[in-house]
Amino acid sequence: MNKELLGTTWQEEVKAESFVNEELLETLLLETKNPSEEEFNAVMERAKHQERLTLKEVAILLNTEDKDKIQEIFHLAKSIKERVYGNRVVLFAPLYLGNKCTNLCTYCGFKATNQDTLRKTLSLEEERKEIEALIDEGHKRLILVYGTHPDYKADYIAETVKLAYSIKNGNGEIRRVNINAAPQTIEDYKLIKDAGIGTYQIFQETYHQETYKKVHIAGEKSNFKWRLFGLSRAMEAGLDDVGIGALFGLYNWKFEVLGLMQHVEHLEKEYNVGPHTISFPRLKEANGLLKNEKYLVNDDELKRIIAILRLAVPYTGLILTAREEPELRRECMELGVSQIDAGTQIELQGYSKHKREQDLKKEQFKIGDSRSLDEVMRELMQGGFTPSFCTACYRLGRTGEHFMEFSKPGFIHNFCTPNAVLTLAEYLEDYASEETKKIGYELIEKEIDKSNVKEDIKVTLKEKLEKVKIGQRDLYY
Repeated sequence: MNKELLGTTWQEEVKAESFVNEELLETLLLETKNPSEEEFNAVMERAKHQERLTLKEVAILLNTEDKDKIQEIFHLAKSIKERVYGNRVVLFAPLYLGNKCTNLCTYCGFKATNQDTLRKTLSLEEERKEIEALIDEGHKRLILVYGTHPDYKADYIAETVKLAYSIKNGNGEIRRVNINAAPQTIEDYKLIKDAGIGTYQIFQETYHQETYKKVHIAGEKSNFKWRLFGLSRAMEAGLDDVGIGALFGLYNWKFEVLGLMQHVEHLEKEYNVGPHTISFPRLKEANGLLKNEKYLVNDDELKRIIAILRLAVPYTGLILTAREEPELRRECMELGVSQIDAGTQIELQGYSKHKREQDLKKEQFKIGDSRSLDEVMRELMQGGFTPSFCTACYRLGRTGEHFMEFSKPGFIHNFCTPNAVLTLAEYLEDYASEETKKIGYELIEKEIDKSNVKEDIKVTLKEKLEKVKIGQRDLYY
């Protein structure tokens, strides 16, 4: 492997010991095999009180194979999600700004050795056109995605974030920009934070070190601990809104769930707040994909992962991506999911060109749900969910520990439901098809009537909705 291929391969040495105790995780999975009914019931009783579960308790749920008990887990996951977040589902869109990469990851279409991958970095003018196209669809929340490459340093990330916030198009604008990029130094995180980002997201991909080494052959990403402590450095830089994730299909899915939970424990112990979101993407077809069939996760296992995570970390956002097919997404929505992407394009310049067909030589992996934002929102509402583009907590400083102060006692209902309704009304007025608009306002009326928000907030919410109808925007609690 030559230096030109790998680019800048500096890897700062992380002196801290890994917080992932593989021996402990494997032992817990062995010790909790075939859990008794008493053990299962004890964990479920704890979960009903919406306390974060211990590693052993999570292992018991992971090893529960009885179909009736799995259905109990599913039902409780749905109940907890509704108690914490109500019926709302936050929507966002990913925007790829560059696919140059110096890493050699066996599962990724952007790996450095893929010579037929069409490489591109968006200019600021090209980024502007993509964001205008996203705004015209009705989006207000983005996650910007960058490869690992010298072209995507902190100053470039900060510049692209500032541009995203600066663009106004009709009544539309982007109100929250999250980041999915390589781990940074503390100083670089500070630079990116100053641009006003929301969540900084880093997926460890796999918490199993031997597997990690096998699938990350070269490049900066091959340094397990540099990546593992990436969000710890973000916290130290003042970014208290972070997202973790694992790529399911690289190693034993039960181990990876426990790895995610050890990451949660580490962040809570060191910084007094866990991750804002957890993602659980599955390995999907990609240009030059190398995979081990042994660890692929089936649909039923994915549903168990989602439900168990909801029980394990009741106040954390769970993100289900458009990697999955529409039918499976429908089923998973009932298990505790709180965020999804919609109208997704992962080809660079895909939004402005209105691409529908995928070309894996231009994309990182194959997506399963290519429906428009309007189609996804309409289906969500027909299923009783309230689509939300809310960004109020982020802009009012309700992040990190402050977010937990509001969410844990259940007060979040007095913010989330009204703000979801207001952002939905904006979409209905500015972007929705007539069919979606009709369904949307019927849902809003029902949501206000049945919701458990305070009566005085219901009164002001109705007043704000009337203001939205006459053209006022960005009203929130």
